[in-house]
Amino acid sequence: MKIVLMKHRHLFLINIFFSCFLTSYISMSQTILIPMDANSQKNHLKAYGIAYWIIQNDIEVDWLLNYRGGSFMCDIQDAIEKECIYRGVSYEIISNNEKTEIFNQIASPKKNYDIIKLEKAPKIAVYSPKNKQPWDDAVTLVLEYAEIPYDVIYDKEIIANLLPLYDWLHLHHEDFTGQYGKFYRSFKNAGWYIEQKQIFEQEAKSQGFEKVSQQKLSVVKKIQEYTAGGGFLFAMCSATDTYDIALSAHKTDICEYMFDGDPIEKNAQDKLTFIETFAFENFEIITDPMIYEYSNIDVTQNRNIDEKNDYFTLFEFSAKWDPIPTMLCQNHTNIIKGFIGQTTAFNKDLIKSNVLIMGENKSLNEARYIHGEFGLGTWTFYGGHDPEDYKHRIGDPKTELALYPNSPGYRLILNNILFPAAKKKKRKT
Repeated sequence: MKIVLMKHRHLFLINIFFSCFLTSYISMSQTILIPMDANSQKNHLKAYGIAYWIIQNDIEVDWLLNYRGGSFMCDIQDAIEKECIYRGVSYEIISNNEKTEIFNQIASPKKNYDIIKLEKAPKIAVYSPKNKQPWDDAVTLVLEYAEIPYDVIYDKEIIANLLPLYDWLHLHHEDFTGQYGKFYRSFKNAGWYIEQKQIFEQEAKSQGFEKVSQQKLSVVKKIQEYTAGGGFLFAMCSATDTYDIALSAHKTDICEYMFDGDPIEKNAQDKLTFIETFAFENFEIITDPMIYEYSNIDVTQNRNIDEKNDYFTLFEFSAKWDPIPTMLCQNHTNIIKGFIGQTTAFNKDLIKSNVLIMGENKSLNEARYIHGEFGLGTWTFYGGHDPEDYKHRIGDPKTELALYPNSPGYRLILNNILFPAAKKKKRKT
């Protein structure tokens, strides 16, 4: 009887060991898929934060371009599952067979899919003044909501050559021309405007510049060097066109006396040069300080469209041949709700021929989302101020992204944030 019991106990232990081994093997052979299509993901924005968190923890992520809205996939770990649950991000556990089937679909020449490896979490900088501004920054809002870390830097840090410490730089609602946002007519007596002008002038002088416009031009050139050296630049709203305007005006003075103490230079328009600008050429500056516009690059004042009909369309690129624009356009829809800003959209007639238009409203002849290369780096310009607040005015409360967890407009921002993490892929020949 004792021998029989020992035999049964031995078989019981073998079964337990085999069961544990099988469970461990199955676990090791499983993969976690974070779907990004419209019907399966309950929080698209936080899903990007999960992808960033995974690569931040030295785990490689596959970005499945165009597959179910640009899904993410990696080897399963308990910590990843728990983080998805904690942040409210939808995920699926798939077997090795299912993973192989996904790979087969993506490899098929009949499917516009591809895989990009995300390997290293990019170090992110947001260009923003230290004093409180009477408006919000969409990129800062979505970084915080997605729980992606970033540093705030401004003119002092850029002049001190700290930009090379970062992989990705964001510019938002900035006026690089030195005209203080051209808010003079509406806000010249407002406390925040007066304080901001004083702070900017003091900081410019402390850094050795006579004028704010001269300081901003120096900053613009530093950013240009950063991009040429391999940096990733992303800009929204007025930071897009004023960046190029400042570059074009490096040989002249386009600021009136209320901005820099002396009048605009005679024939300033004729002294503009467009060789070094990133995106735009042959534009005309608006010199009247009472007009809330910088140039004819932006089409805000000439748009004739109702809010409920204001949309733009993303182009579809070949994932296997053009992975960069494909990455930047990943979404669960290719129709994006429009939104305005000081710079809303770009006059297509003034865009350089080598610039890639990724989103447009064809009926209005305007581009909303454009991209290009400069030296070893890239830049992306995105028109408008806040993708979920159609007319975000000065002093309005910030957008609560918890109300818009599946915002396709904000997804475009997050595509750009993950873009530097991608393993560089050689173009097929």
